[in-house]
Amino acid sequence: MTDTVTVAFDADGLVPVVAQDAETDAVLMVAYADREAVERTVDTGRAHYYSRSREELWEKGATSGNTQQVEAVRVDCDADTLLYRVRQDGGACHTGHESCFHRRVEGDGERNAADGDDDGGPVSADEAELELSVTTDGEQVFDPDEVY
Repeated sequence: MTDTVTVAFDADGLVPVVAQDAETDAVLMVAYADREAVERTVDTGRAHYYSRSREELWEKGATSGNTQQVEAVRVDCDADTLLYRVRQDGGACHTGHESCFHRRVEGDGERNAADGDDDGGPVSADEAELELSVTTDGEQVFDPDEVY
């Protein structure tokens, strides 16, 4: 059955995109796309995103050569998040790692009361950041200093 869906872009005209390896199912990265990025992705089969820091459209791998060939674009149930199932060539992360999720949080499952309570209210400036102890699992697959 073929139907249509309207993508729900946020107030900035962006939608979150999860890039997932089509072969291994590993989550490679999370980025944002504007309307043009989604349209170019669908039209070309190459992953396009919108850089919030540079405020511009970008094609994954245009600078680094670490491209993403898109096998499928999926839309979540609320139409407010996209999933790109990709064939990754090289590392997905700008740090040179295969995945942006190359750090694993260490902990004993208990949270210190000094970390604050989650009362569901507005987040204060003190609660906007959370420092975690992490271990790097992934290896670098390219040197970002040589690429960028």
